[in-house]
Amino acid sequence: MSENGPETVLRARAIDQSFGDVDVLSGVSLSVPRGTVAAVVGPNGSGKTTLLRVLAGIAAPTGGTVSLQRGGTGARRVGYLPQRPAFRAGFSARDTLEFYAQLLDGVDGRDVDATLERVGLGEVRDRSVGSLSGGMTRLLGLGAAVLGDPDVLILDEPGSGLDPSMVERLFRVVGDLAEDGTAVVIASHELPAVEAHADAVHVLDGGRFVASGSPGELRSGTDATSLSEAFLRLVRTDAGETTVRAGLDETTEKTSAGETTERANADGNRSDVDGSEVTTDE
Repeated sequence: MSENGPETVLRARAIDQSFGDVDVLSGVSLSVPRGTVAAVVGPNGSGKTTLLRVLAGIAAPTGGTVSLQRGGTGARRVGYLPQRPAFRAGFSARDTLEFYAQLLDGVDGRDVDATLERVGLGEVRDRSVGSLSGGMTRLLGLGAAVLGDPDVLILDEPGSGLDPSMVERLFRVVGDLAEDGTAVVIASHELPAVEAHADAVHVLDGGRFVASGSPGELRSGTDATSLSEAFLRLVRTDAGETTVRAGLDETTEKTSAGETTERANADGNRSDVDGSEVTTDE
């Protein structure tokens, strides 16, 4: 830790991303200190998934840079959980993580068992993926992302479609990971959970950050009593207006769920992205 606080592990500078003539991200900058949770919130289509894929090193931005400061001893720099993780239904939870462990140097069965315990799946490690609930499957995806102790963990809508109790359970696990020193970036529509667990919140609208700060700062800055109320005052949500800002549904910004999951977990330790400047400071 520096004299001024936790070191910055992930830094994005002036990220631009375009698909054809559609500008999805424009000049987005972000810094995430070690041991903190940074939440990215915004309307559907605001560019959250695109931004997270750029931060994870899976997609190359049109412009801008992403740098990673490595300080841990893990087997990879970045772990990534896509919005719709897909696993083989016939594999057990342990089989699934053992498959991904084979792709990481120095990660073995003991690490797999420890990771299952870490995300709260130790008691169902031998249960088939096909028999897991949606929430448990999302926790398994979180396990795949955190396997190998990455310095940075990037999570795309991990609570989507889950009941409130499972959302809270998942966010508690994320908070525990941050307390262990992981820098976490999470995109989520679950604003009450974000308000309770995030250290910083970045509001993305129209491909730009329109506000950033702690939940308390966003509330006070908008004279709101909750983060949800602050969010509605910050983004353009006129009656009858679509919330798809960038002219592109976010599901078109990524490949199929299965391909994204396998590629993300296999390549989660990438730091170099063709076509953009992505640096790693050792």
